[in-house]
Amino acid sequence: MKDFKKYYSLPATPEEVYTALTNPLTIELWTGEAVEMSTEPGSEFSLWEGSIVGKNLEFEENKKIVQQWYFDGQPEDSIVTIKLHPDKNETSIELRHTNIPDEEYNDMVEGWNSSYFGALADFFEVE
Repeated sequence: MKDFKKYYSLPATPEEVYTALTNPLTIELWTGEAVEMSTEPGSEFSLWEGSIVGKNLEFEENKKIVQQWYFDGQPEDSIVTIKLHPDKNETSIELRHTNIPDEEYNDMVEGWNSSYFGALADFFEVE
């Protein structure tokens, strides 16, 4: 099991980034895929037509999102924590993803960098 931590920066307010990460209609705009998402703790979510599934654990509006991501046969919970910090005219994003299965790690890092935060960067720069 491996952990991944990285900081990203987006040209948007924490409120805009939080909405982009939690509102199903907005998520569909930047992913181009159907999603299931709710800000209700304990609710299940699905991104990229089921490529990523899990449970929403905690929300602090415009500041923090905590989710459990499911991996088949994994003995320990894989937890994703996203913290949003205002930084001048941008938002600094602290990502921490724990307990990633070794065989999934490289794909997961690539996914965070390109599909997830890369797509969000494109979305906000088009705005």
